[in-house]
Amino acid sequence: MRIITVSRQFGSGGRELGKRLADRLGWDYYDREIIDTLASEHGLDPDYVKRALANHGWQNIQLSYRSSFSQLLYNPGSSTQLLCREREILRDIAALGNDCVIIGRDADVILEEHHPFRISVCADLQARLARCMKHEAGRPPEERLSEKQILRNIRRIDRSRANTREILTGRSRADGSGFELTVNTAGWEIKRLSAALADFALKWFEE
Repeated sequence: MRIITVSRQFGSGGRELGKRLADRLGWDYYDREIIDTLASEHGLDPDYVKRALANHGWQNIQLSYRSSFSQLLYNPGSSTQLLCREREILRDIAALGNDCVIIGRDADVILEEHHPFRISVCADLQARLARCMKHEAGRPPEERLSEKQILRNIRRIDRSRANTREILTGRSRADGSGFELTVNTAGWEIKRLSAALADFALKWFEE
């Protein structure tokens, strides 16, 4: 079994890169599917689950990541419970034994014993803003976010992901030692980049 995990800065194109990588390799792909599974199990709206997970409830747990979760109070639909169940789902995915690409969800940390090929995707702020603005252009005018709102979202989500990574690993996001490869997507066509990454990843697994 070979697992590729894709951690990414918001707006860096990591999700698209991971999907193209999975398609090129012919591997299973997990992203929104995990949220949909959680929503179905708990009878919740998928958008609610997405928001709850984005709040990164790990920051509210007064236990180390490797401590037992049995001490947590049961509260269906809470961020903490959803995160614990998400952890179980990721382990279930690994147990299937299929080659796969997993986007986000701190899978690189949760599945570290499976020795995944860990990719970190980044880009400069202007490149990420431009990518987000392009995405917003495809939405109905009344639902589009302004440039100011997008920048606020980028900074908020970056802080949240960085804080969570520090809690789970004891390392700052600036410490790239937790990844096999860091990719800057600025100035690259994602389709071309995914082809190069597919070749690189296969060679890494061969080694």
